[in-house]
Amino acid sequence: MSALTAGLRRALPRLTRRRAIVAAVALVLIAAAAVWAVRPERASWTSEELRLTVRSGPAGTEPVELDARFYLPRERSGKVPAVLLAHGFGGTKNSVSSDAESLADRGYAVLTWTARGFGRSGGEIHLDSPDYEVRDAQGLLDWLAARPEVRTDAAGDPRVGVVGGSYGGALALLLAGQDQRVDAIVPSITWNDLGKAFLPQSAGTDALGVFKKSWAGLFFGNGSADLLEGPRETAIGDPACGRFAADVCAAYLQMATTGLPEQATLDLLSRSSPAGVLDKIKAPTLLIQGAVDSLFPLSEADANAKGIAATGTPVRVAWFTGGHDGGVGPDSDADRVKFLTVQWLDHYLNGEGETPSDDFTWSRVAGFSALDRGLVTNGYSADAYPGLAGTRSAEVTVEGPAQPIANPPNGNPGALSSLPGLGGRLSSLLSGGVAMDVPGQFAAFTSAPLREAVDVAGSPTVRLKVASPTGEAVVFVKLYDVDQNGVATLSAGLVAPVRLTGLPANLNDAQAVTVTLPAIVRQVEAGHTLRVTVATSDQAFLTPAQPATYTVAVEPAVTLPTLVGTPIANPAIIWWYALAGVVGVILLGLLVVLLVLRRRHRRQESTVTEEYADTPLVVRGLRKAYGDGFVAVQEIGFTVRRGQVVGLLGPNGAGKTTTLRVLMGLTQPTEGEIFVFGHRLVPGAPILSRVGALVEGPGFLPHLSGYQNLKAYWQATGRPWEDARFEEALEIAGLGDSVHRKTRKYSHGMRQRLAIAQAMLGLPELLVLDEPTDGLDPPQIAEMRRVLQRYATDGRAVLVSSHLLAEVEQTCTHAVVVNKGRIVASGPVEDIVGDSPSVQLDVTDVPAATRVLAELGVRSVTPEGTSGLIVDMNGTARSELVASLVGAGIGVDRLVPRRRLEDAFLALVGDNSRGSGDR
Repeated sequence: MSALTAGLRRALPRLTRRRAIVAAVALVLIAAAAVWAVRPERASWTSEELRLTVRSGPAGTEPVELDARFYLPRERSGKVPAVLLAHGFGGTKNSVSSDAESLADRGYAVLTWTARGFGRSGGEIHLDSPDYEVRDAQGLLDWLAARPEVRTDAAGDPRVGVVGGSYGGALALLLAGQDQRVDAIVPSITWNDLGKAFLPQSAGTDALGVFKKSWAGLFFGNGSADLLEGPRETAIGDPACGRFAADVCAAYLQMATTGLPEQATLDLLSRSSPAGVLDKIKAPTLLIQGAVDSLFPLSEADANAKGIAATGTPVRVAWFTGGHDGGVGPDSDADRVKFLTVQWLDHYLNGEGETPSDDFTWSRVAGFSALDRGLVTNGYSADAYPGLAGTRSAEVTVEGPAQPIANPPNGNPGALSSLPGLGGRLSSLLSGGVAMDVPGQFAAFTSAPLREAVDVAGSPTVRLKVASPTGEAVVFVKLYDVDQNGVATLSAGLVAPVRLTGLPANLNDAQAVTVTLPAIVRQVEAGHTLRVTVATSDQAFLTPAQPATYTVAVEPAVTLPTLVGTPIANPAIIWWYALAGVVGVILLGLLVVLLVLRRRHRRQESTVTEEYADTPLVVRGLRKAYGDGFVAVQEIGFTVRRGQVVGLLGPNGAGKTTTLRVLMGLTQPTEGEIFVFGHRLVPGAPILSRVGALVEGPGFLPHLSGYQNLKAYWQATGRPWEDARFEEALEIAGLGDSVHRKTRKYSHGMRQRLAIAQAMLGLPELLVLDEPTDGLDPPQIAEMRRVLQRYATDGRAVLVSSHLLAEVEQTCTHAVVVNKGRIVASGPVEDIVGDSPSVQLDVTDVPAATRVLAELGVRSVTPEGTSGLIVDMNGTARSELVASLVGAGIGVDRLVPRRRLEDAFLALVGDNSRGSGDR
């Protein structure tokens, strides 16, 4: 919960009636004026449909007609700078219309066009060839220079930036390297070397890379298909080539057939690669690359950044949680990317604002969204771009013997790592969470559980040995994050393809090679293990057709690049200067609504239900449904009494966060009541001054110290300084002298502790916390446990939502377990744990025992170690279980009760761990 929200909520009841009326009238007048000012009756730009003829080809004499659209801001004072906005492969000018409108709305002239060979444009596809697509774009620069509305730096030289993603991003780089009239560029999710992108080689040897058949086929299919939006104006020739130029078609067919490109193919791909012109780029460059991208991973932007920076050209890099395999970031991450783009163009094209800093920003998946039932991200910043090696490194040891692995004929069946072209959240989830290796075709090497969390940001490395009877091998190296339940996640579905030649038949004679894995951005949590897998097949790549058996070994040390940065407290604020008027209206409107609601509920607030007058929290019959029919909370009811630390538990989507949001007034319930010390909870209720909360995550000003942030927060509440009880809150939180350091220097654990201290200011009698140990290492978690236990004294109470069941068991006195929007258990933790029906078995054959138990009808069987099983009995007698195993020829070495909160939790929620979903 932000300081502003809390401040308004606590300050509002203190307004006198007279002040409230005056404020409401003033705010209504201001809001009306602001709405009139920021919401024009018509679009702030105009557009014009065009058919532009430019001349291209090796001699620059071949005409081609391009389908284009030109946008102009409606209100202009003189000439304006221009933006050339390019689309991605397979798209058209319509693909970027929304971005074009946004840029025109900011005062830029914007020219979009459909690239040759696509849509209604003529010509053939040459893959961003300098002689064709790049010369086409130079003709568009000529056209812009002749427009009377466009600012020019000299005759024939428009003030222009080039923005584009993927195919359009490479065009921006190639055009800037070929035409010095370009003043700034923002390429995103694009390539450096097209040959290396489609033939990646992760081992640093002289061997050719491994052909990325799925992505190449998808590209070729998009260009071969008839993508015209209306009646065809140019005939498609050879059906095998579609609208591809003959040399591009031949290169693809040859490479897709053999997997080993001829020199002519490599030369063609090189001509379409920015790598060859980076030293000629003088336009300041902002490179935006996605971490969910098996086509053009983060290494492509890294190579572009190094090549451009070497010439002294200003260059900046930003990463985001998206890419060709889909995006998992919410609007806040998109806002950050938009802000960086506009900031770059405003300065280098319009001369507005200070020179963009060298800060490097990135984001990573943080968890489950309560708003859209999807994944959310956290943003971070560092002083400078560190490259793919990070600012420091961590070393993890993996273990496992040398293992034989079989290469299947023609790569079939093949392992699944990514699903190119599927797009969106489905691709992200499948490629990252359901990666599958084929038994007999992979070797695995596993670490011990990590003692503390590791923030991986860059390219991990591992040393590999391979022996092959054929002298050659193609293998795929992967790094899995494996949680305590054995669920393995392949971050973004990224793998390292390796082609090796000159191999010995005996592993003892093999030389180790260093494999650089694709760069990832991921926090591996404490208690998780890392698994290095070496596989012989992958559905996304072309592998050797002949069957063979390789022997592989991995050296123990795996190097993980790490990166420490300052959290971006509120990524959505980056559009502030563009949307200040709208944000102001929203905040003012919210205040008016709160005033109105306060008056409406005044009578309800003054009524105290004596039965609950001394009880911190009572929730009765809570239900939350949305307009689309989705029900986040079916029926929730529980009580939090003085002296209790109550844990709110449940799988993702069970309704925990929705319940907390309703509790803090961040959303309204459909049905039900909440009482805080006997007062019915309504927005703006004075009783909220007795509640402290951390629900929406901490947000602090990085240039202020922790103490200054806390002081500013308390001042926003409007309450007397002496009520803050600063020293007591700080002592409980255990911040010590660190409270006087600037928060940008804080570790994640210190920021969490500061957020807890903020919620404790005034020592509220009820403390509500959502995932307070998120991202903390084991010592920090243990200290947070002591903090919460200390707080729940002197008649105070704590309600905490957490997914760390072991911590809840050690911290909380009581627990409320929620599943599918309903409570399935509540009461003292020891009572819930005591009802757990699990046992632990040690058996001689785990796979066989798993099958027998499944047939027996037990609810769940979870492997533990190499010979152990954790079994939920589901009412089955232990004697029957043992008899079934022994009767199947399986030895049972040990059977003991296993009573933990985790077992009770799994027994209560069953196999459905996803719940009904939060919003």
